[in-house]
Amino acid sequence: MTRIYLVRHGESEWNAAGDLYCGRTDIGLSSLGRKQAAAAGDFLRKVTFDAAYASPLIRARVTAELILGERLPVESDERIFEGDFGEWEGRAKKEFIAEDPDSWHSWMANPRETRAGRTGETAREMYERASAFFKEMAKKHPDDTILVVAHNNTIRFFLAGVLGMPFSNYRKIFQDNTGINIVDVSGDEIVLKSMNITTHLEL
Repeated sequence: MTRIYLVRHGESEWNAAGDLYCGRTDIGLSSLGRKQAAAAGDFLRKVTFDAAYASPLIRARVTAELILGERLPVESDERIFEGDFGEWEGRAKKEFIAEDPDSWHSWMANPRETRAGRTGETAREMYERASAFFKEMAKKHPDDTILVVAHNNTIRFFLAGVLGMPFSNYRKIFQDNTGINIVDVSGDEIVLKSMNITTHLEL
């Protein structure tokens, strides 16, 4: 069994600016985001990690580095990128909904097959690439404990798939910045042990 500590990155500069849709845009951490990541690192200091992975986007990679300190190098993997939000990238939700409400309503009704922002990814594509990554990690790191730092929607669609939820319910899964999920993977079996642990944010 492989145990995975799956963490959302710390607050980004765009999160702080009004929750603009970052997607694949490479936005760094805010000062609060760096503090959140350091707090998560302190909370996880007694966990012995055998490997660490992060999305190549700087907000995820720096979060992983701040959590780990000098303990381990961080490897990058594009399969845990944030979703591609197409024409919604860099914009606030209220802005793009007002401009094109049909696109948003189609996404909310059926994200599994609808492309985000008309030209981005579907929820199925996000789930499939993330699921492939985690199953590969289980083969590569049997009986290991690994840290994975990824993104809000990639995590939510992955967890929705693990729980057998319709992807249209993905917004019912909340992920705080640096929220910690614990997932056990053994072969094709994936079990969610804990979700969105935020004790470190309350200290």
